[in-house]
Amino acid sequence: MTTTAIQRLLDIMATLRDPEAGCPWDCEQTFQSIVPHTLEEAYELAEAIERQEPEAIRDELGDLLFQVVFYAQLGREQAWFDFDGLAAQLAAKLERRHPHVFGDAEGRTPAAVSGQWERIKEQERRAATSDGLPGTLDGVAANLPALTRAQKLQKRAARVGFDWGETAPVFHKIEE
Repeated sequence: MTTTAIQRLLDIMATLRDPEAGCPWDCEQTFQSIVPHTLEEAYELAEAIERQEPEAIRDELGDLLFQVVFYAQLGREQAWFDFDGLAAQLAAKLERRHPHVFGDAEGRTPAAVSGQWERIKEQERRAATSDGLPGTLDGVAANLPALTRAQKLQKRAARVGFDWGETAPVFHKIEE
C-alpha cells in the first residue's frame, strides 16, 4: 500500500507532536501560539506571488499547508476535528457556493458569480445566527490589519446603502 503525500505529511505531524518521541518545540505549541507563524507564512506567500516567483510560491504554499496540518493535528488531539473532516467540510462548501458549476444555477460572468456567492454567504450567516438576522458587519475578523478591516467593513456597509461620493450626505445620514 502506498502512502499519499498528504497522509505522509499528516503522519509526520503526528510524530512531531508525539509526547514521547516528538519535537519538544512542536509538542508545546497551541492554537494560539502558532497564529503568528500562520500570519507570517500568509504574508510571505503574498510577497512571493507579488514577485511572481514560482519556486518561492510553491515553497510558501507548502509552509502554509504545514500550518493547516498543524491546526488539524491540534484539533484531532482535542477531538474537535481532523484533517479529513476539514477537507470534507471545505469540499461541501465549495460545491454549495458554486451552484453554477455543481448545480443548475445560472451564472457565467464573474459579476453574476460574485453576486451569487455573496447571497449564499448571507444565507449561511443567517442560518448561523439564533434569530436568523445577522448584522451586516458580522463575520469581519476583528484582528485583520486596520486598513484591510476598514476596506472590508466599507464594502459591507456600501452593500446596504452606506456609500457616498462626498461628505455632505454622510452628515445627513448621521442626523437621520
